[in-house]
Amino acid sequence: MDIEIRRAGADDRAALEDVMREAFWNRYAPGCVEHFLLHVMRKSPAFVPELELVAARDGEVVGGSACMRATVEGDDGRVREVLSFGPVGVLPACQGAGAGAALIERTAEDARSLGFDAVLLCGDPAYYGRRGFVPAEDLRIRTSDDEYAAALQVRELREGALAGAAGRYVEDAAYDVDEAAAAAFDRAFPPKEKRAGTPSQLRFLELVSQRKKASGW
Repeated sequence: MDIEIRRAGADDRAALEDVMREAFWNRYAPGCVEHFLLHVMRKSPAFVPELELVAARDGEVVGGSACMRATVEGDDGRVREVLSFGPVGVLPACQGAGAGAALIERTAEDARSLGFDAVLLCGDPAYYGRRGFVPAEDLRIRTSDDEYAAALQVRELREGALAGAAGRYVEDAAYDVDEAAAAAFDRAFPPKEKRAGTPSQLRFLELVSQRKKASGW
């Protein structure tokens, strides 16, 4: 598949929200909120517009991704600025053809050029482990509520950038999605069937069950 990766413009916003809705519908829960999340993210001071990207095929938007500033609050008292990556989504018909990988690599390249040292995300290690990410637990980086999460992955953009950075990863408040507001936002889109018990939802629950308290540090 011949994919072009470029920076998103204002004219791409609606198309990207459509892509996120299609990409995430019924993926982690019945329906999805990622299209609303992207809409809300753009209003946050933590949003990095230079890192909102589009994957296009023959001029059609088939994928996209976005980033926000975040921090790792170190056990040593130091606060390190990092990036939160996501949502990143590709239309179901185009998945598996390299668009997601291309968005990840372009994000890493552009983020490095902007001076960022590391990117973190919550995603399936089975996929992101093939894209240069490692478990955050390997670096003793926990969630904001001080737990290790199997889904929390990190990719250093410079070797050793997070050496000694044990601590809590704190995302921007935009990621704490208002479910009622998301449902209201979704009503402006064409109706879609919500389904429960999909394989991807079961995998998500499996990863959630692997969270554990960070004791002993």
